[in-house]
Amino acid sequence: MSLSSPLPTHSSDNVTKEFQSRSLLPLKPNSLWKIETGIVRIVTWHEDGRLITLGIWGPGDIVGKALSKIEPYQIECLSKVEAKILPLHEWYPLTEVLQDHIQQAQELMLIRSHKTVEIMLLKLLGWLVKKFGREVESGHLIDLRLTHQDLAEMLNSNRVTITRLLINLEEQGLIVRLPIHRIVLKEEELWHYEI
Repeated sequence: MSLSSPLPTHSSDNVTKEFQSRSLLPLKPNSLWKIETGIVRIVTWHEDGRLITLGIWGPGDIVGKALSKIEPYQIECLSKVEAKILPLHEWYPLTEVLQDHIQQAQELMLIRSHKTVEIMLLKLLGWLVKKFGREVESGHLIDLRLTHQDLAEMLNSNRVTITRLLINLEEQGLIVRLPIHRIVLKEEELWHYEI
């Protein structure tokens, strides 16, 4: 999401802060975070400990507890992240940010509604390409370091199933798995995949 309105700069908190991969952005009351670089995911979990991914956000996106009533609520860095705190009392209307959050929630809900984990995984990979992908010679690179466990949590599945499905998709020539948990989606072949 690119924001057209200028951001206020007179707050003492309005400095860019760095966070390491797998660290958490602090949940500050009445504030939001603007992601400058890197990728974060918003998570919660069930009583039984299962993690649920509520959204994945990148540069230019706005995240924060003020946008949700979900408890528990965490913002986890999936990569090294630079983010800026945005106090709500200094900020402009949230309409565009709320629209982005609603749209992403609906897209992830639709992905998770498919009958098989294989179809959910293919749809999730396609969605990740649209949001975070870049074109490379062999297809579209999802340049996120998502582990098989990360993907499983997004789909309410398990790591073993995701690993098996990724191997299957690679054997079919639909994806190429690269080092450091990156994936190339051969999009031209994916659209012809028989579901």
